[in-house]
Amino acid sequence: MRVMLRIASWIDAITNRLSMLISVVVILAVIAGFLNAALRYLGQGLQRTLISNELIQLQWYLFSLLFLIGFPYLLKHNVNVRVDFFYSRWGAKPRAVVDLLGTLLFLIPFCVLAIYVSVGPVLMSWGRLPDGSWGTWEVSSDAGGLPLAPLKSLIIVGFFGLLVQAIAQVFKYAAVLLGYQEANQSVMVVQTEQAEAETIVREMREELRQEKPAGQQSGQQ
Repeated sequence: MRVMLRIASWIDAITNRLSMLISVVVILAVIAGFLNAALRYLGQGLQRTLISNELIQLQWYLFSLLFLIGFPYLLKHNVNVRVDFFYSRWGAKPRAVVDLLGTLLFLIPFCVLAIYVSVGPVLMSWGRLPDGSWGTWEVSSDAGGLPLAPLKSLIIVGFFGLLVQAIAQVFKYAAVLLGYQEANQSVMVVQTEQAEAETIVREMREELRQEKPAGQQSGQQ
């Protein structure tokens, strides 16, 4: 189990480094969006076409890249969207049971299936022909459009990263159930961050509830 935890820590370290890449992609996407809007309005004022399809497609390239490379980071830090009534009130071991079963029964099979069904279309996008030969890669049908093959390849990369991180999470959930202190500390840090966020939300709701009657009274006066 200690070997598995060491492997999980290596995977976590790689996933954490993705945060730097995610930050760069976010900045580039914001710049691309700003340029798209600025050039559109400037072109209207000058009555000229300043915007290009390359810049427009670059924006949704970056947007897609942000989501695909962000999958493992979201899973590792447990900030994915949850809709539950009981999970947030449970301790470490009950949560580990739910997370372990969900990861083994749903997340890992889904990642494997997504990679499997994406291989064929991605190869075709790179120019793989039915007879096994290779042609030209897929390019956007828009004038001056960017190649689509690299973007479609990111689907496999994104789900592979999510699969690897899911395996690391399985190791940590299993270690929590077996009582390993290292895994307990790792999982508890994430759960503590989530609990603090939930506490802040509850406090804000209470403040709003207290301010509402006061506002109503002043309105009545």
